[in-house]
Amino acid sequence: MHSLTLATPTGPITLTESDGTIIACRWEPPQTATSQPPTPLLQDAADQITAYFNGTLHAFDLALNVRGTGFQQQVCAAIAAIPFGETRTYGDLARDLGVSAQAVGRGCGGNPIPILIPCHRVLGANGLGGFSGLGGVETKVWLLRHEGGGGLLI
Repeated sequence: MHSLTLATPTGPITLTESDGTIIACRWEPPQTATSQPPTPLLQDAADQITAYFNGTLHAFDLALNVRGTGFQQQVCAAIAAIPFGETRTYGDLARDLGVSAQAVGRGCGGNPIPILIPCHRVLGANGLGGFSGLGGVETKVWLLRHEGGGGLLI
């Protein structure tokens, strides 16, 4: 596995690659320092995330691999389908997947690749809902404002 950490307006993000796919995106510096240059995929991911935060990229084009249960993969696929600047509720996704809103919430919380799989675009029926990234709901609000999404909730 290879990793790369980059500075973002929401804090340092560490991307992890394995077997030619991005498997993780975390708000934390790497556990061990490395002097190796980033792989082409990690550099591309870093460039795309930088462009996203600069406001010049609205859709990521990267090889992602959600390592988790089939249900986790279904939830992440449903989240990934939400376009930039738009939101859905946990209930909307629950209806689409035939599960409870709470199950979707757990799936969102278990998303291993936030931002690239935009779980910040999933809201509660009557509010923001939670966010498992660094900064919690404040980071979710920042990302939604950045995208112009969330309407009157933010």
